[in-house]
Amino acid sequence: MHNRDLRHAVAMVALANMGYFFVEFAMARHIGSVSLFADSVDFLEDAAVNLLAFFALAWSARRRARVGMGLALLLLVPGIATAWTAWQKLAAPVAPEPLLLSLTGLGALAVNVSCALLLARFRNRSGSLTRAAFLSARNDALANVAVMAAAAVTLAWPSGWPDIIVGVAIAIMNADAAKKVWLAARREEQKARA
Repeated sequence: MHNRDLRHAVAMVALANMGYFFVEFAMARHIGSVSLFADSVDFLEDAAVNLLAFFALAWSARRRARVGMGLALLLLVPGIATAWTAWQKLAAPVAPEPLLLSLTGLGALAVNVSCALLLARFRNRSGSLTRAAFLSARNDALANVAVMAAAAVTLAWPSGWPDIIVGVAIAIMNADAAKKVWLAARREEQKARA
């Protein structure tokens, strides 16, 4: 029963993340926002994490641990993509449209809080897979608050810097989550070998 409920939860989270990826990516391109780009790529990564978790939950502990290590590496992808986007934007740090940035961030926050609440009861079960899914949703909700703060600062001080800074902070947060998932997966693999 627990495993079925967990698989259902990660499937729902995967679908929600995939759906909002398209919304946020289109808006990031439209207004030229580094922070929305970082968050949209993160939505795509979260969809992949939850989809992999959905399938891997039926596997052995050792295979799940290996998938957990793969997920840790996958969590680094948004950070690398964001660093590249921020680097390109440094030449001309044009401010994104603050109202659209804020509204898109608010929509993302609603999706991520819903996903985090859905996954919260499973966060300490089934090892690194559910930990990766929960940390991704939780970190994304925090990132969305930062995106909206960047929009507020941009409204008062028209500059691309708040957006760039938040985008880079999102990348750093994803790197930290990747480290936590990697360590949890390594512990699981060692335990499965013993």
